Amino acid sequence: MKGFLFDMDGTMVDNMMIHHRAWQRKLSELGLDMTIEEVKEKIHGVNNEILERLFGDRFTPADRERISGEKEAAYREIFLPQLKLIDGLQAFLDQAKAANIPMAIGTAAPAENAQFLIDNLALAPYFEGVFHAGSVSKGKPDPEIFHKAAASIGLAAEDCLVFEDSVTGAEAAYRAGAQAIIITTTHAEEEFAHFPHILKFVDNYHGMIPGELLAI
Repeated sequence: MKGFLFDMDGTMVDNMMIHHRAWQRKLSELGLDMTIEEVKEKIHGVNNEILERLFGDRFTPADRERISGEKEAAYREIFLPQLKLIDGLQAFLDQAKAANIPMAIGTAAPAENAQFLIDNLALAPYFEGVFHAGSVSKGKPDPEIFHKAAASIGLAAEDCLVFEDSVTGAEAAYRAGAQAIIITTTHAEEEFAHFPHILKFVDNYHGMIPGELLAI
């Protein structure tokens, strides 16, 4: 392996519960009451795809864009005061950059949320490519975003190590031919038992050394 590909939500920042709560409130406003467990299980991927999957053709494309924007604006407002990288990640990124290991981001988040993290956490110097929901025609578990992220650093996806937190993200990495490390902020290890490409499960980045991971 020669490079790193990072998911963002739940992988670089521990924000998935904030997203889940924001979705739960927004869906309730739209007449769909779901438990937080149901939200965690069913609400994943690109926002427009989520709304189409849940409501069919009830909403026009313009309606879906508006609803998505409202939900994401609420998420950013709630999250900003507590925004920080997952423990150990800053040091890991510094070490990888010092070792000239190419890195890119492939997230299902909307462009505004990706930029929100890049700007507020000063991440731009670390990543040669940042790909988000607007960068692809199909969201995860389709592997398109990881193929694009890998290409941005001059590599094939199978030559990269993917950092993910979700089952759908792990499937996208698998379908892209990449090995993965799972950050257990959102899902338990047993939910990934059917995947053969996962190298390890961690709850933070402490103790991980970039060069050693690439040599696995």
